[in-house]
Order: sequence, then C-alpha cells, then structure tokens
Amino acid sequence: MATKRLRGSTWHYTVQKRSLLPKPIYLTFDTEEEGDRYVDHLEKLLANGIVPKEFLEVGSKDSINTIADAIDLYNDTVHVPDSDVRVLRVVGDRIGNTRLVSVDYDWAEEWVSGMKARNMAPSTIRHHVGALARCFDWVVKKKESMMVANPLRMLPKRYASGHREEFERDHRLSSEHEVEVRRIILGGKPNNRERAFDIEDTSALMMLFEIAIETGMRMKEIYTLTKEQIDLGRRTIFLDKSKNGDKRQVPISTVLMERLTEYLDGRGNGPMFPWLDWSKSSDKDAWNEELKRVSVKLSGQFGRIFGAAGCGEFTFHGLRHELTCRLYERTKMTDVKIAKMLGWRSLKMALRYANLRASDMADDLW
Repeated sequence: MATKRLRGSTWHYTVQKRSLLPKPIYLTFDTEEEGDRYVDHLEKLLANGIVPKEFLEVGSKDSINTIADAIDLYNDTVHVPDSDVRVLRVVGDRIGNTRLVSVDYDWAEEWVSGMKARNMAPSTIRHHVGALARCFDWVVKKKESMMVANPLRMLPKRYASGHREEFERDHRLSSEHEVEVRRIILGGKPNNRERAFDIEDTSALMMLFEIAIETGMRMKEIYTLTKEQIDLGRRTIFLDKSKNGDKRQVPISTVLMERLTEYLDGRGNGPMFPWLDWSKSSDKDAWNEELKRVSVKLSGQFGRIFGAAGCGEFTFHGLRHELTCRLYERTKMTDVKIAKMLGWRSLKMALRYANLRASDMADDLW
C-alpha cells in the first residue's frame, strides 16, 4: 500500500513491497490526480508479480526511465525507418532527459506548444510527433512498462496548425542562466548530473556561443565561418550568403573583439571551427548532408546545455532573439541599423524578435 502526502505544491508517494522491491520507491508528482493514477497502475503490476525495469534494473541497457531510453531501445529492437531515426535523434537531443513518469496529455500539449514557439513549421511538428508517437506505441505494448496510454494519440486534429508568427518566443536568457551556461561549456558539472558534459572542443563551442550572443548570427552562419571572412581591423564579419541569400556585414562589439582576437590567435593555421569536413564542400549533396549533420549535432549539444543550466525551452536560435532585445534595451541603434545587422528584409521582424521585459520598459516611463 502506498502512502502519500502534500509537501509544498507537490505530492510525494512512497511505495513498498518487500517481497519484490529491494527498497522503497519514492515518487513526486505535480498533482494528486496524476500521482494516484500512476501509483494505482504500479501497485496493480506489483500485485501480479511484475516489477517495472525502471525500479529494478536502473542503469541496465533494457531500462526505460526517460524518453531517451525509450528511443534507444525502440531503435535497437524494432526496424525503424531512416526518416524516423533522424527525427528521433533530434527529439532525443532536445527532450531525451524527460522522465516517462511525467509524460501525460498536459506534457504532450506543452511539447507541441514549445515547438510552435520555436517557430517550427506545422509539417515539421507533425513529423516529430508522429515519430515519437510510434515509439510510444511500442513502449505501451511492453507489459512491464509504466506507460499505459500514448498521450500523443490523444492530441486533437490539426494540433500542429496555426500561423507560426502567432507564437512569440517568450523565453529570455537571464544573467544567472548565462553565467551557468558558460560554466557548463567550460567543463563545469551541471547541478542535475553526476559528471560534466563531454565536449569535443571547449574553446570552439564557447566561441560559437560568444559570437551568437554578441552578433545574433545564425548557427550555420557561425560554424561555416572562415578566418578570411573576419576583418578585425574594421571590426566586421563579412557573410557571403545568409539564410535569405543576401550578403551581410556584421559589426563586432568591443567585448567580442577581445575574445575573438584571443581565439583566432589560439587556432593557428587550422580552420575557424573543427566540426565541418571541408573536403565535402565540392559535392553539393555531400555538403548539404554535412551541414545537416553538424547542425543537428550542435543543436542537440546546446539543447542539453541549456536544459542543464535551467533555461527551460531556450534554444540556440533564442540567442538571436536575446541579442535583438539587448540591442533595443542597451543601445541607441535604430530599427534600420538593427535590421541591417541581423539581416531582416522587413522591419516587421522587430515585433517578432524584440520580446522586451516590462520591468525594463518601465524605466522609460515618467
């Protein structure tokens, strides 16, 4: 029999069955309804002599504790189409740390809303949901699984529809979170992990972050940079081709100037960044696949870093929004100058990117 109690705003449960469990199970839920539903199913399994692997074999290759565990075991057990494998790799990088115990309908709605907030196209959202839904269908069928229903199958029709511009990015990178992100990139152990992240090139990843937060450049614009595109004397980065196909000149701030100079000195005669295989650049198809590979890799890495730093749904592209807000808050640059710097073709983009805090705008009032 489980015991439960309300502590603060969360419900805490203790489940004991000495004949099956090596030690008591302690669970925490946001609502009593969610906790009762989960614990009731757990007790029914235990009554039939079934112990879910997540409580008996934590850390084994067959345990399914998180979404990442489910995806890994699903890929290893089932013949998954290559298209789903690629999508699930991205999903796992972004939300893989989510525990299955917290995956319910509310979570499903929040996940979809988060993808809309990241300006993902409806078709992309459907691909993500579809691939993970097929994975969850397989998990539900496993008799020892604690997932009794697939919440993604409960989403209403046209769940991915809606104009992308309707969903504003409301996440900002606070100064505390920025400090924590930098600490983790430099090898610091996240508070919710047993060890630091394994980062291939710490200085390169930090430089990628520095350029993004100081210039608002897109990820691909940064990691494809060559040293020839940077003119320190004129404090300018020259982009030959941006996302919309235009050339662009990006100013270098005094803060970035110092860090960029030191970084370039340390790279010697090597490439600006280490992730790309430039030998593939002569083959269009191979080069596109190489760019996709690096984008997925870096997006996933920063997704894990932002998550470990407590930044919630914040993504690397969010740094472009954050820089926009800081330009409006901390400088006297006009809309036109900001648009030129960020490569906007329309000033309407300012309304979409500038998510200004009311507390900062209050200082401008009489």
